[in-house]
Amino acid sequence: MAGDVAALLSTLGALPAHVVGLSLGGCVALTLALDHGQRVRSLTLVNTFARLAPAGPRGALRLLARLSLLACAPMRVVAAHVARGLFPRPDQRELYLAAVASLAGNSRRTYLAAIRGLASFDVRSRLGEIRCPTLVVAGDRDTTVPLAAKQQLQRSIAGAELAVVADSGHVTPNDQAERFNQLFLTFVESVSRVRP
Repeated sequence: MAGDVAALLSTLGALPAHVVGLSLGGCVALTLALDHGQRVRSLTLVNTFARLAPAGPRGALRLLARLSLLACAPMRVVAAHVARGLFPRPDQRELYLAAVASLAGNSRRTYLAAIRGLASFDVRSRLGEIRCPTLVVAGDRDTTVPLAAKQQLQRSIAGAELAVVADSGHVTPNDQAERFNQLFLTFVESVSRVRP
């Protein structure tokens, strides 16, 4: 996936980009920075990790439930299960419905390929190679990726900043859009003032 992004940026003749990645997208962003660093001006890593590890016993149970559903249930049921964890509150109903529709649009094969990719993803030993400005964003109520995984990113990437967003789950750009946008724009403005 990172190779595809790098190829797209090259085809577009784009300058080094401010790259934002959420969860799996954060893994893609990390790989892009590691393997195609000349294409990355800055990284914003949202609720992601260098190595997948469930958020405690409850997180492991949620992952097991997801895999069990994926083995036998229609994709819409899998999507509803995942979306319920992302947007559990009644006031998030519209976000929940949008997530179900989006996730249900994936084929089982594509979803399984993404899960396999995440299971084998491990760039912990390479984080010190990242040289671009990095912002790590953590939802304080994220039950998918533990805070410790995000803290590891911040500690292992030179100069990385960590921002913990209050009252936010796994999809911070959606459930705390205003706060996320403010953090991101402030970060990009500060990076843009410094010559690459």
